[in-house]
Formats: sequence, C-alpha cells, structure tokens
Amino acid sequence: MVRIKREQSVFEFSPHNTPVAHASPGDTIVFETFDCYSNKITREDQVAATMGWGYTNPATGPLYVKDASPGDILKVKIMNIKLDSQGAMRVGPGSGALGHILSERKTKIIPVSDGKARFNDHLTLDVDPMIGVIGTAPKDEEIPTSTPGIHGGNMDCKRIGIGSIVYLPVNVPGALLAMGDVHTLMGDGEVIICGIEIAAEITVKIDVLTGLSLPLPMVVAGDHAMTIASKQTLDEAAVVASEMMLQFIHEALGMDLGEAGMLLSVVGNLHICQIVDPLMTARMEFPLWILEEYGYQLK
Repeated sequence: MVRIKREQSVFEFSPHNTPVAHASPGDTIVFETFDCYSNKITREDQVAATMGWGYTNPATGPLYVKDASPGDILKVKIMNIKLDSQGAMRVGPGSGALGHILSERKTKIIPVSDGKARFNDHLTLDVDPMIGVIGTAPKDEEIPTSTPGIHGGNMDCKRIGIGSIVYLPVNVPGALLAMGDVHTLMGDGEVIICGIEIAAEITVKIDVLTGLSLPLPMVVAGDHAMTIASKQTLDEAAVVASEMMLQFIHEALGMDLGEAGMLLSVVGNLHICQIVDPLMTARMEFPLWILEEYGYQLK
C-alpha cells in the first residue's frame, strides 16, 4: 500500500507540481494530512490571524496515477478517514459569512475520541468526517488549494466522506491527485469559514475511467449522484450545478430536456456546499435509483 506523508504537500494544484508518489489503477493509497492550519494551532491562546496565511489548506501529494491520460476520469473511492485526537476552529472579524457580526477573535480546541467531538462542557457531537480539499492538476494554470473549481479543489462538500466516490478530470498525464483539509464535522455552508479542522489519514482506492463522459467534478454518496459547481456567486453556482445535472440526465437516460428538467425539479435537491471560499460552491443531488431504473450504472 502506498502511503504519502503529510509533509509532502502542496499549496496549489498545478501541472508543474512534482509527484511525490506513484500508483496504478486499483491501488489503495493512504494520504496523511495536516489540518487546514498545517497543524500550527494547538492551543486556545493562539490566534490564527497573527500567524500569517501562507500555511493554510495544505493538500498532501500530488500522486501520479499510472495510465491516467488527459481526457480520462479519475475515480477516487474514500475507504476510510482516521481522525486525529483534537480539532481546531477559529473565528473573528471577517470570518466567512458572519464575520461582519464578530468583533473579537477566538480559537477553540475540540477533543475528538470514540466517534465524538467535545464541542464544549454541554455539547458532545457525533463526528461525520469529510474532505474539504480534493482535486487534480488543471491543464495549464496554477490554482491555490483554497480555491474550488472544475478540477475539484476546496469544494468543502460535506458529502465527500467515508464511502463516497469522487470523479475528477484528468487534465495532465498522471492526474496529479492531492487532498487535505479534513473536517471532523461541518455544516452545509461552512458559514463562519471553518468546520472542526483536523489532521487525518485518508485511505482511498483509485481507478481510471476511459471513454466516459460525466459532468465533473461529480460525487456519489449514499443514494445520490451529485454535480458540483463553483462560481463567483452562489446564484451562478446553483444554476451551473443544476445545468450539469440536467445535461447528465438528458444524455444518460435519453430524456428530452423538458422532461429531464421536470424530473429534476421534483426529485433533485439543490444544496449549498460552502459560501466562504474565493468561489461559492453548490451541489445538485439526484437519486441513484432512477438512473438504475433506466438501466444506467455509474462505473
């Protein structure tokens, strides 16, 4: 099994990044990850704003996937997410969608054990691990790991957790897969700029799909397939995520656009992933059973 140390990480998705490991389709890989603060916040007397932002959102990798060529699709199945023993959060003026209300900076350290996160003396929450940053290299540009896009990146989609499958574009030879920014728990929107940020070990199984057309990035989790879009505004992201799913239904099920749109309007569910990154992210969820009813099976 390939294991990539957290110290082997990047701060941008780039076709020029040097691979730190190689793997073949069908392999299982463990990505050790820092939290989004590069594990630099360990006490509540530390204030993130005083520490500089050059260390935020490291993504472990990139991994070179043999036989992955431009035009292919990289299939990444999340097998497990093993969490560290404590997570961190921080808030303050300018933090996410609610920072305009805050006047003081605050850091919180949250112990995590036995599937529980001790938020405070009154609240213990069930963990629901998810991956905030997962992506491949763009074709001809460098995109910070803090920014989402069609390559994946910092989508902060809470449905990217244990058991989910992420489909990503292969834009350069080897795909150059990297990931990080794990959350112990995060609500849709991530409204105050962070979830419970935590270091982790992510175990994934990779495969390469050829000759297949999918709206990317795409996620399958639970009983749903999801299209994900990131744009300057949430309105734009919502419309594009919906358009992506509409076109997928139209092509996969052979429905005309009008019928596909009506179906999407009654069984599709539009959700906010996050509203705090440089681009806003939305997802459209569609039931897998309907795809299967029409004989379509996602690979």
